[in-house]
Amino acid sequence: MTIRVLVADDHAAVRAGIVLVLGGHDDIEVVGEAADGEQAVVMASETRPDVVLMDVRMPKMDGISATRELSGVTDVLILTTFDLDEYVFGALRAGAAGFLLKNTDADALVEAVRVVARGDGLISPSVTRRLISAFRSSPPPRDVRAVESLTPREREVLACIGRGMSNAEISRELDMAEATTKTHVSRVLNKLGLRSRVQAAILAQELSAES
Repeated sequence: MTIRVLVADDHAAVRAGIVLVLGGHDDIEVVGEAADGEQAVVMASETRPDVVLMDVRMPKMDGISATRELSGVTDVLILTTFDLDEYVFGALRAGAAGFLLKNTDADALVEAVRVVARGDGLISPSVTRRLISAFRSSPPPRDVRAVESLTPREREVLACIGRGMSNAEISRELDMAEATTKTHVSRVLNKLGLRSRVQAAILAQELSAES
């Protein structure tokens, strides 16, 4: 299956570099380039990409606002120069499936696109530790009834997400088809009102710490 990617960055040279890197792989097709967040939202509705590579600081509409608009429509992988908490937290709360810095090497970027396209989450290692620490110290409010509404199987899937497992790993752990795993992940996110599996992973860790 070919992964359809939309690249959103206000710097033409950066977009060209990303397109060049991604274009060298047969399983990835760049279906469009956007120069700002507003254009990214419009183009995403037109081209239906599997993954949007999104910069944060852009004119007209910033990447975080654009990510919020695209939540539930397509997966967004933030790719930015700025390792700032406000951007990291803002992007993940907006529903981003991943967060990478632009100093990520080409091979890691390509693999990140594949990971997000599979439905898994990904965060740059340099921000993971403080991200988890910050969310644990000031966790977002949650609906206890929503958590209680999860079926036993959905609870197992949530726990696996909290352990950082991919869909393929969850499938092997719980002995079920990967398509079934994807369905359970979607149901967990919908029931809990979460925008991404990264948010689900943080919630799962909080629940584990409380038990």
